[in-house]
Amino acid sequence: MKIVVTANGADLDAPASPVFGRCPVYIFVDTETMEFEAVENPAINAAGGAGIQAAQFVVERGARAVVTGNVGPNAFNVFQSAGVPIYPFGGGTVREAAEAFRVGELQSIADANVQAGMGVGGGRRMGMGRGMGRGIGMGMGRRAGGAFPPTPPPPPTGIVDPAPSREEEIASLKDMAGELRKQLAEVVERLDRLEKEE
Repeated sequence: MKIVVTANGADLDAPASPVFGRCPVYIFVDTETMEFEAVENPAINAAGGAGIQAAQFVVERGARAVVTGNVGPNAFNVFQSAGVPIYPFGGGTVREAAEAFRVGELQSIADANVQAGMGVGGGRRMGMGRGMGRGIGMGMGRRAGGAFPPTPPPPPTGIVDPAPSREEEIASLKDMAGELRKQLAEVVERLDRLEKEE
């Protein structure tokens, strides 16, 4: 089966990327032969809509499944419409991600696992500069109380979101910090389990 793994490098031993729409490289892997093709993300520098553009690109190249850390609602909707499932991967190499998928260790998600605009582009909207959301989370796809609440669609081209108030920004950062703490706890717990199995 042809899958795509988000990556921070151009081979199977590259670290898997925790972000979808703004990851540097997509590695298309045949899970039966482990043959692969590394392709630079054409949407990485898009001013907006990187997730949608990247998802369309991946679908057009024939990926039957996506293995990534986090995916926002816009990219998720493209994949859902195309019947392409998304499998969160918590960290490691592209090879490890492909192998985990191949042996059935990964479970697909039923909804986006980050809010819209949490990649590089999201940092601009929050007024915090480039990279605000890069690498958030470890792709565990879990949140207390279920999935993230629906997010409003992005504004039409040419309309700039007003800067959030100081209180809104603080609340947003506290929410993100809480999610990171939960994800870190899950990673540490998983690491402890794996080390005990050795």
